[in-house]
Amino acid sequence: QVQLVESGGGLVQAGGSLRLSCAASGSTFSSYAMGWFRQAPGKEREFVTAITSSGGSTYYAESVKGRFAISRDNAKNTVYLQMNSLKPEDTAVYYCAAVAQAGTSGRHLYTERFYDYWGQGTQVTVSS
Repeated sequence: QVQLVESGGGLVQAGGSLRLSCAASGSTFSSYAMGWFRQAPGKEREFVTAITSSGGSTYYAESVKGRFAISRDNAKNTVYLQMNSLKPEDTAVYYCAAVAQAGTSGRHLYTERFYDYWGQGTQVTVSS
C-alpha cells in the first residue's frame, strides 16, 4: 500500500511557475514509478509526465515538454513537478500516482489504468 499526498498547488499568473510535491508513505518508494496526471473542468483526466523508480527515465506529454520537469528524491519519498511558463490551459486538478516498477514498461506509464495508487489532487489555477 502506498499513500500519496500532493501539495504546492495554487493560483498563478500566466508565465509564472509552481512546484508541486507528492509525498509517499507506506511502502518502498524507490520501487515505484511515479506519474502526474491532470483533470480540467469538464474534461477527462490526462497524462502529464512520469518517471521511473530510479529516476533514470522520464516521459512527458507533448503539451508540457520544455515547460514542465519531473524529478524525485527517493531519500525523501517525494516526487516533484516543476511547472514553468504556465498557461491558462494548464489549469486543472493535478494528481500524482504510483505503480510498481517491476513489470511496468515505459509505455504503460502514459496510461492511468496501469497505476495502482492515487493522491487526492491539488488545484492549479493559471490566470490570464
